[in-house]
Amino acid sequence: MRTAEIVRTTKETDIRLALCLDGTGNGVIDTGCGFLDHMLTLFAKHGRFDLSVKCAGDTNVDYHHTTEDIGIALGQAFKQALGEKRGILRYGSFLLPMDEALIQCAVDLSGRCYLSYKVEIPTEKVGDFDTQLAEEFFWGFARASESTLHIRKLEGFNSHHIIEGTFKCVARALKEAVSVDPAYADEIPSTKGVL
Repeated sequence: MRTAEIVRTTKETDIRLALCLDGTGNGVIDTGCGFLDHMLTLFAKHGRFDLSVKCAGDTNVDYHHTTEDIGIALGQAFKQALGEKRGILRYGSFLLPMDEALIQCAVDLSGRCYLSYKVEIPTEKVGDFDTQLAEEFFWGFARASESTLHIRKLEGFNSHHIIEGTFKCVARALKEAVSVDPAYADEIPSTKGVL
């Protein structure tokens, strides 16, 4: 089983995170932010990842540090769980409709971090969650996982649907990218021989 456990403690957040890439989609999430709990629960479900997250953060300030630091911890967990990345497909993409929203994502578990995030969200908040924090989450994830991530909103006007569609779409693309092809189970998917 490809698993990881991450403990990340700063003056702003204290995070305990466990990940199994070969799970059933079970999410046990407690971030201190209801909307982020919802996004990570559906991320786990749609990626078929078992994910446990417990975060005590400075939510009295806002959800910025909590959201960004959980993105970092989740990225670290993916990197740790994948190890040398032998046999993985490496690339994944998905096109996801969420009611009126249509989201596209492509990922390369390349060992190089980059985020292209073209997701315009019409409102500043969903509940008490600042919508710009979704981008901060994915920047943290891309940097820590050392992956290239392209996310596009093709359609959509409901902020909740757009962000939810984004988390689901990224999960589906990652599910494909981390999948192991038995025909190449002992190969690293790069002409360099290392990722």
